[in-house]
Amino acid sequence: MQGLIGKKIGMTSVFAADGKNVPCTVIEVGPCVVTQIKTQETDGYEAVQVAFDDKKEKNTPKPMLGHFKKANTTPKREVAEFKKDNGEVLKLGDVLTVDNFSQDLWVDVTGVTKGKGFQGVIKRHGFGGVGDSTHGQHNRLRAPGSLGASSYPSRVFKGMRMAGHSGVKNVKLLSLQILKIVPEHNLMIVKGSIPGAKGSYVIIEK
Repeated sequence: MQGLIGKKIGMTSVFAADGKNVPCTVIEVGPCVVTQIKTQETDGYEAVQVAFDDKKEKNTPKPMLGHFKKANTTPKREVAEFKKDNGEVLKLGDVLTVDNFSQDLWVDVTGVTKGKGFQGVIKRHGFGGVGDSTHGQHNRLRAPGSLGASSYPSRVFKGMRMAGHSGVKNVKLLSLQILKIVPEHNLMIVKGSIPGAKGSYVIIEK
């Protein structure tokens, strides 16, 4: 498999071989269940759908209940598709674990950033503000400033950096090193930070 679904547990640090203290993120990876195998004949492309993290039946729509029952598994919270490795043979109901990855491998991790609500231009876009409270600038320190001309074009251009909803974006970090695999607890420790809050789902790809 080219990837699996995981859950961000939190951050910690480990000591490298050279004695340096390295910041890292702990991810619970799997066990993931194969819930659908897509083929060129039936779907127009080849992929494997996997699901992760148990969910109550009463909170699962009936169509999804039937979908999971085909794979002979309990309802799951998160579903994603991945490409198969060359020569890999999988069938419905197969369980994939963190053993799918090896130590010192480099992976790409995709997550959803933390939501920050409605924010002004300084926090959202990094504006500097006026920077000085003299000369009567008592209420303009964090203001966005001019938005454009008045009579022409008489509108605000699309893409103007203004206040608004901040965060909650899909972000993909490339080439993160796996420092350690703990198969008995389904844990993976990767170097550096990854997007998302504790408990959020992430996609790990080779």
